Amino acid sequence: MRRKPVERLVAEGGHGEGGGLRRTMGMWQLTMISIGATLGTGIFVVLGEAVPKAGPAVTLSFVIAGLTALFSALSYAELAGTIPVAGSSYSYAYATLGEVIAWICGWCLILEYGVSIAAVAVGWGEYLNEFLDGTIGVTIPDALASPPGDGGVINLPSLILVLLAGVVLLGGSKESARVNAIMVGVKIAALLLFCAVGLTGFQSGNYEDFMPLGMAGVSGAAATLFFSYIGFDAASTAGEEAKNPQRDLPRAILLSLGIVTALYVLVAFVAIGARPWEGFTDTEATLAAIMNEVTGQTFWGTVLAGGAVIAIASVVLAVLYGQTRILFAMSRDGLVPKSFAKIHARTGVPRINTIWVSLFCGVLAAAIPLGELADATSIGTLFAFALVNVSVLVLRRTRPNLHRTFRVPFAPLFPLIGFGLCVWMMVSLRAITWTVFGLWMAVGLAIYFAYGRSRSRLAVEAAGAPATEEK
Repeated sequence: MRRKPVERLVAEGGHGEGGGLRRTMGMWQLTMISIGATLGTGIFVVLGEAVPKAGPAVTLSFVIAGLTALFSALSYAELAGTIPVAGSSYSYAYATLGEVIAWICGWCLILEYGVSIAAVAVGWGEYLNEFLDGTIGVTIPDALASPPGDGGVINLPSLILVLLAGVVLLGGSKESARVNAIMVGVKIAALLLFCAVGLTGFQSGNYEDFMPLGMAGVSGAAATLFFSYIGFDAASTAGEEAKNPQRDLPRAILLSLGIVTALYVLVAFVAIGARPWEGFTDTEATLAAIMNEVTGQTFWGTVLAGGAVIAIASVVLAVLYGQTRILFAMSRDGLVPKSFAKIHARTGVPRINTIWVSLFCGVLAAAIPLGELADATSIGTLFAFALVNVSVLVLRRTRPNLHRTFRVPFAPLFPLIGFGLCVWMMVSLRAITWTVFGLWMAVGLAIYFAYGRSRSRLAVEAAGAPATEEK
C-alpha cells in the first residue's frame, strides 16, 4: 500500500532511461490526440454491433455512454491538471490508493489501450476493402482480411496498420502529433459528409418503435459503445510532453469529449433514420453501406470508406501513443522492465517500448475478432475510470491544499456518480467478458507479486534505507 508522493511524480516527469521526453505539445495538439484516439471506431465500426442490441434507442445509448464518460472526464481533468505525468490513471492511483491498486489500474490500462488498438485495427480492414472495391475493383481475400474466428486465417491489413502506426511514432512525438491532426480533420469531414448525404434518405418512421428491446438493451448497447469513448483520456498520457500541462490537459480532455459526443449522437441519429434498425447486421463498414443505399450508387460510399480508412488509422496512432507512455511510467517506477523507459537520444521517444507494443497489438489485431476485443476493452476501461473517480476524492481528503488548475464541480457528488455509472455499465456486460477480465486480473496480480512488488523503486529504496520508506 506504499504511495508515491505527488511532488515526486511531477518532479520525475519527462525523465527516462538515458534521456528525457520532449515538451512540444500545446492545447490544440493535446485535443487532437484525444479526438484522434476517440473519434472513429465507435461510429464507423461498433455502431453496426450496437444497433441490434438497442434498436433506434442506440442514440440514447450513445448519450448514456457519453454521460458516463463525462463524469469520469471531470475527474480526469482535475487529476491531469494536478499530476501532469505520462502514467494517466495509473500514476493517479499510485499517489492516492497505493502501489498494488496502481498496478491493477495500470494492468487495466494495458487491456484498455493495447486491446483497443487491436480492436480498432480489425474494423479498419472492412473499410479498406470497401475503398479498394470502389476505386480499383479489387478486394483483399477473406482469408487474409479476417481473423480465424471470423472465417479467415489472418487479418493482414490490421497487422500492417498497427506496424505503420508504430513507425510513425518512432519518428518523434511532434511529428506524430502533426500527422494525427491532419487525419483528425479528414475524419470529421467524412462524418459530416455522411450526415449531409444520409439526411436525404431520412425516414422518420424508423423511429416509431424507439425502444424495441427495452432498457436492458439500451444499457447493454451503452456498455459496448463505451468502447467508443475511451480515447478522451489519451491526452492525460501526454502530460510529460505538453508545454503547459496544468493548464492545457483539463481543457483538452473536456473539449475533445464534447466534440466527440456531439458527432456520435448526430451520426447515429442520421444512420437509424436512413436505415431501419433491423437492417444493421454483420457488416462492419456500416456507414459506407448506408451511403450506397441512400444514393443508389457506390461513389459516396467509396468516399466515406476512404475517410474511414484514415479515421480509424488515426485512432490506432493516438491510442498506441498512449499505451507506450503508460508503460514508460510503469517502467520508470520499476514495475515493468527498464527497457520500456529507455529513451532514444535522437528522437526523444521510448523506442524499444514502441516496437514491442506495436508487435504485440499487431498480433492481437491479426488473430482476434472485433466483438470480443471491444467488450474486453470496455470492462478494463470502466474499471480504470472507476478508480480515477475514487482517486479524486482520496486526494481531496489527503492533500486538500495541492494546487489544482481544475476542480470537479459538486464534489463528492459528481465523482460518486461517475463511479456508480462505471459499475453499472460493467454489470451490463456479458458473463464471458467478466470471465476474461477475471483471468486478466489474475495474470496481472501474479506478475506483480512475482516481479513488480520487489523490484519497484519504492521497494528497492525502502530495502536500502528503511527510514525513507514512503507510506
